Amino acid sequence: MTRTSPGTEHGAGALAPQPLRQYALLADGERGVLVGPRGEYAWMCAPHWDSGAVFSTLVGGTGVYVVTPVARFVWGGYYEEGTLIWRSRWVTDDGIVECREALAFPGDPHRAVLLRRIIALRNTARMSVVLEPCAAFGRYPLRDFSRKADGVWAGRAGGLSVRWSGCAADPRPTDPQGHRLAMELTVGAGDCQDLVLEISDRSLTEEPPDPDVMWRSTEEAWHKAVPPLDNTVARTDARRAYTVLRGLTGASGGMVASATTSLPERAKEGRNYDYRYVWIRDQCYAGQAVAAAGDTALLDDAVRFVTARLHDDGPRMAPAYTMDGRRIPDERELDLPGYPGGFDRVGNKVSRQFQLDAFGEALLLLGTAARHGRLGAEDWQAAVIAADTIARRRDEPDAGVWELRPRWWAHSRLVCAAGLRRVAAAGAPGGRAAEWSALADRLVADTAARCLHPSGHWQRSPEDAGLDGALLLPPLRGALPADDPRTRATLRAYVADLTEDHFAYRFRHGNQPLEAAEGAFLLCGFVTALAEHQQGRETAAFRWFERNRAACGPAGLYSEEYDVAQRQLRGNLPQAFVHALMLECAARLVDPWPGT
Repeated sequence: MTRTSPGTEHGAGALAPQPLRQYALLADGERGVLVGPRGEYAWMCAPHWDSGAVFSTLVGGTGVYVVTPVARFVWGGYYEEGTLIWRSRWVTDDGIVECREALAFPGDPHRAVLLRRIIALRNTARMSVVLEPCAAFGRYPLRDFSRKADGVWAGRAGGLSVRWSGCAADPRPTDPQGHRLAMELTVGAGDCQDLVLEISDRSLTEEPPDPDVMWRSTEEAWHKAVPPLDNTVARTDARRAYTVLRGLTGASGGMVASATTSLPERAKEGRNYDYRYVWIRDQCYAGQAVAAAGDTALLDDAVRFVTARLHDDGPRMAPAYTMDGRRIPDERELDLPGYPGGFDRVGNKVSRQFQLDAFGEALLLLGTAARHGRLGAEDWQAAVIAADTIARRRDEPDAGVWELRPRWWAHSRLVCAAGLRRVAAAGAPGGRAAEWSALADRLVADTAARCLHPSGHWQRSPEDAGLDGALLLPPLRGALPADDPRTRATLRAYVADLTEDHFAYRFRHGNQPLEAAEGAFLLCGFVTALAEHQQGRETAAFRWFERNRAACGPAGLYSEEYDVAQRQLRGNLPQAFVHALMLECAARLVDPWPGT
């Protein structure tokens, strides 16, 4: 990609959103940044994932933070191995310059520390720097910004304290109100220049952090947090998927589904949602994936968060929560343009829904943890709550895995059967194993009576005879054996009807061609790889894995959907459950499926 510098005179307004594949993620567990090819921080909510954005040019807001070469350039970048430390790299007319980028890790729930180190690799680098934090999606611009010490400036943006240190030149306002600051830095060949930006919902009274200390502690924390994952295929990508999951996981143990909101799955069709919250299902997918890769740290986090929600809300557990376990606010609009093709929504209607499969996924997570010896008495009590809920509510219509109009969805019942079998086999307390196994048998039998297609494969619901990618999951989780005729018939029919060129789609939208209705659903692609692996078809499994593994941008991040024709990412970025299933594939494809 070739670009000229936005120039300090143009400010944030010149920084139009880029294709999603061009962005990289910085994250510390408590919030995240999307950094673009011009060194622009186009998205960041602070102090928390679901707070108002302070940088929001991604959705048409005004806040931004840019470090970019003055000369024209060709852009590139890469992650340092096993971290979310990103290196923006520009080859200019004059030389080569990099900017090392990170959120100090692990994150403080009240203070974001953004680290930027400009490194002139070849020849002197002239860099344009623009800072314009605007709290609450641009509602509260920077104010009272003044010099506090040599190279240290501080001010406010709404209720947030802002401090910027390392300024080798005095930043100057580029607008009459002083909301946007700019400066030009010159970095000699072989030298570096640090910039440290702090944003906090508390007063910043202590001394500014030492950048060397912050970089060193961030490196060490990432190296400690991310396991080697030696026993995986595509190890580098598997570790990157793990770092994404870790970066999205906060101190509460919750893992947000994505860092962003309202990025469209399909232009101008209204399918854009706020995923800056913790979905129970997605958290369970991630916990099972890291367990398959031999890790227990993120497994323990998932168990901690899901167990707390079951204890707090019991049979009324919501499908999703805020990072600190609160109910998600309803949808509202921001009066911003939104990402091109999308809208400007925050909040989510999911709290109104009943999703039966979330209880089954919770049991799968808890049963997996029990297999690894990670379950305590309170966790087992949470399993009892989930199993009792399934027993009482199994015949209620639910929104299902795709959060649609309530129906008697086959996938919801079958995945609950899988969860019951998992915890029963893991040593259910108080003699509940036989009871839970019998309930699983009843769920499978009831689903077969109502949702078995005349051709022998599972169908979506009694009213919908169509296929669905989600129906490949229950056999993988143990609801039915791999050699059950219904398992094999469903996989065979799904591949024939809902896939093209090793890209998979969720279900048919009327009579539309697959690619006309929505993008390829990457989670379904990785699930198909696992299903082929379970059948012992290793070549097919690897073809599915490699095809979908490549459906990312230069940073190796996955969105929910992939536009095959345009080779573009669609939907919020990064999508946690896609990274989870990619990681699970990388772990399971190493060895034959047990029993094959």
